[in-house]
Amino acid sequence: MSVEILVNVTPRESRAAVIEQGVVQELYIERANRRGLAGNIYQGRASRVLPGMQAAFIDIGLDRAAFLHASDILPPPGLDKGVDAQAFENVRDLVNEGDTVLVQVLKDPLGTKGARVTTYVTLPSRFLVFMPQGRGVGVSARIEDEAERQRLREAMQESGGDRGGWIVRTVAEGAQIEALRADMMFLERLWQVIRERGERSGAEEMVHEDLALPLRVLRDLLGEQVDRVLVDTPAAHAQMTGFARTFMPALAGRIETYDGKRPIFDLYGVDDEIERALDRKVPLKSGGYLMFDQTEALTTIDVNTGAFVGHRNLEDTIYRTNLEAAVAIARQLRLRNLGGIIIVDFIDMQDLEHRRLLLNSLEQALAGDHVRTHLSAVSALGLVEMTRKRTRESLEHQLCRPCPNCDSRGFVKTAETVAYQAFREVLRQARQFDFKELLVLAHQDVIELLLDEESAALAELELAVGKPIRLQAEALYAEEQFDVVLV
Repeated sequence: MSVEILVNVTPRESRAAVIEQGVVQELYIERANRRGLAGNIYQGRASRVLPGMQAAFIDIGLDRAAFLHASDILPPPGLDKGVDAQAFENVRDLVNEGDTVLVQVLKDPLGTKGARVTTYVTLPSRFLVFMPQGRGVGVSARIEDEAERQRLREAMQESGGDRGGWIVRTVAEGAQIEALRADMMFLERLWQVIRERGERSGAEEMVHEDLALPLRVLRDLLGEQVDRVLVDTPAAHAQMTGFARTFMPALAGRIETYDGKRPIFDLYGVDDEIERALDRKVPLKSGGYLMFDQTEALTTIDVNTGAFVGHRNLEDTIYRTNLEAAVAIARQLRLRNLGGIIIVDFIDMQDLEHRRLLLNSLEQALAGDHVRTHLSAVSALGLVEMTRKRTRESLEHQLCRPCPNCDSRGFVKTAETVAYQAFREVLRQARQFDFKELLVLAHQDVIELLLDEESAALAELELAVGKPIRLQAEALYAEEQFDVVLV
């Protein structure tokens, strides 16, 4: 399978897209003023402890206090490591108001909820995940060869795998013992540094920050199955290559600089895919379609035959539509980064064998997902219930905000998103046409953002294109509407 990773880096935003067989499968977006928190480690202070919920709220310096459940709290010092925190009937036996606690973010703040944190720290590297408070060695279930699993376990034991807990990641398949030992030494040194920083830090301070998106993509996604990584700025290319030479030297040569005139995300129509991924309706090639509705509690997906009438009989038409929908749903879950509880309303089928084959097809389509999913059987109502691990905001929540014009029932793009779209359009026009200056027409909110918070980025853009850029607010423009005019 042909796999490529495209990395687009600008001063205020980094984006990455995973392309499989020429089709966009996953998107990652990180903005300078709203970086993801998952993986970061903080020295927090317990502000409230609620025995009724068996949980505590921890101040870590964010707008909302983080949520810490009793099951995510280490037992008090001196007890055997095998004792589970859930054995304590009262969460106050584990933490009290005013206590300082070293915590790691499990889930970013989502909607109105604060971040979820744990005191069980995990530190990932290229081949391993280190759990300082754990014990034993585990091997990724995606490594199916039993001989290879045993080899990796023995290599870890020989290298000192009894010091803490370790998980061997999927990319470690075939790795040499020296590479595993180097990762172990790096992670143990990193944990020592984090502990020392935590002891010196005050409450509500960040102790350790996870890697930026371009480097995180290399750590988590770059493997033998990836043919190449294209990055569109020399500075980011140099940084990523240096990181790869240190941690994955055999793959460093696959990182290339993209110097084409078209924006890098135009190569496979990635920006068009982002636009389509923000729509509720997803058309199927057969003429059927899917409807996505995302709420705070769960996501529902409705499958419809639409214009597809089939060629044989109704049952066959429904079955074929459902099979096509299963593949499309698996891709859309990755593309939109939907998590939590997901309910799929496939079209009702009478044939039990068709139901079984449909579930098998959905399981196979989900097998390529890097995020853990759990699929249940078809319910009595004909619904398929599933869960997908949620650690960061969905694509819709990253790029959009509740619409002020429809009582928060829908979404419109933020002024920030429209501003960055305008920046990319300016670069696209500048690379293809000659002009004296550029005129950007947009909604008042977008113009104010460009003149205020994004003024420095606008100045950098002017320097990059070598021509002046004028801004003009249009009262009749919708918030998402803008035009770039050559003068």
